[in-house]
Amino acid sequence: MQAVSSSDRCCPHTLSSFFTFLPFRGRVTQPRESFSSPNWPLSVGAPVWSCDGWAGVVYPSKTPRKDWLAWYTRTFNTVEGNSTFYAVPGEPTFAGWAEQAADGFEFCFKFPKRISHDCMLQHCDDEVREFLARLRVIAKADRLGPTFLQLGPSFGPDRLPVLARFLRRLPRELPWAVELRHHDWFDSADNEARVNDLLRDLRIDKVSFDSRPLFQSPPDDPIEEKSQVRKPRMPVRQTVTAQRPMLRMVGRNRVELAETFLDQWVPVVVGWLNAGLRPIVFTHTPDDRLAPRFAELLLAKLTSAMPGVDFTLPRPPQSPEQLSLLD
Repeated sequence: MQAVSSSDRCCPHTLSSFFTFLPFRGRVTQPRESFSSPNWPLSVGAPVWSCDGWAGVVYPSKTPRKDWLAWYTRTFNTVEGNSTFYAVPGEPTFAGWAEQAADGFEFCFKFPKRISHDCMLQHCDDEVREFLARLRVIAKADRLGPTFLQLGPSFGPDRLPVLARFLRRLPRELPWAVELRHHDWFDSADNEARVNDLLRDLRIDKVSFDSRPLFQSPPDDPIEEKSQVRKPRMPVRQTVTAQRPMLRMVGRNRVELAETFLDQWVPVVVGWLNAGLRPIVFTHTPDDRLAPRFAELLLAKLTSAMPGVDFTLPRPPQSPEQLSLLD
């Protein structure tokens, strides 16, 4: 993926200008064959859509890399678009993603690091305008889920006015979510109440980040050890501020070690569903190859909690004969 060129420093423009959108002048085409994502009452996905270890689980064996996204969207109905945190590709790339995605699928992209961490939501007009133009490409194809703004551990409650100004200028017709990582946002007092009120007022969803399964015991392998260094330990909340509460859960490579924590979340998710909400759950594992297995464990527990609802995780065809039926 190629990054779009930009200046080496935050752009010194005012916030008021970055919400002038440039229309997308390309053509978003639908796939020649129509496929659908799983019709679950909630959205479930992995942190990536491309993983070499998913052959036979998400993609048929020997599937070319260029077709991985199309197959992923038939297995899950959402994905974390984490790649946009590091670089924002051009409109043709976004149009290609939209074209490959199955009906009912939604991308949940992450705001670029340039905006959220480097510029801390200020003096980044050009970067925001560029990113919003790309999101419009996905929205035109009806493939856009909530885009989430992950704020770093240095973005604390003293910057609430900056956050409020930024969020109030986002286009209301697009869906948004916010993830907070400064511990003072979780004071069970004024700081937490104020940011929750802001999000409720704007009908922006709040992201719950649960890394407790990851840290419940020492790492079992070098990949988990690295993950424990990289991932933060955050207070866990079940706060709902809009219609699409988002849960990002980090498990273990032995996915069964997360069962206790899934057993705590499943009644919460069922409660959200019964209240008419449509939650989003992303299942992370230190080794991405195991994320589908973690998702399957979640879906199995939801099946037990909601008999009669089909939470089956689709499997790709395994044989040339099966693939020929889809041609």
